[in-house]
Amino acid sequence: MANKVNIPSKNSALIAMIADEDTVTGLLMAGVGNVDLRRKTNYLIVDSKTTIKQVEEAFKEFTAREDIAIVLISQYIANMIRFLVDSYNKPVPAILEIPSKDHPYDPAHDSVLSRVKYLFSAESVASGRR
Repeated sequence: MANKVNIPSKNSALIAMIADEDTVTGLLMAGVGNVDLRRKTNYLIVDSKTTIKQVEEAFKEFTAREDIAIVLISQYIANMIRFLVDSYNKPVPAILEIPSKDHPYDPAHDSVLSRVKYLFSAESVASGRR
């Protein structure tokens, strides 16, 4: 275990969200929202007026913050910045693609699932199992 990952151990590990208004509202009602002293939130509501640049900036900000352990991103929004999502390779914060009300989940576009499939197929070939 040479590459030990530090996960915030204080009760400060947050979940960040990049999603449509209904999804973010539901998660905020569940208690996931946070606003810090600098008035920075842990979510981005994406609507028709939100630019891809704003989504990219939010993704980069959330993945760089040390107080965030998980980034939930609606899959259709992840598809807008697929190059960033696929190139992200750190274990923390974990990136999880979720469905939204208007856009169903498509496992063919899930970067985490494709990585898991790749690892299991490479592992089964290496061990002689198929």
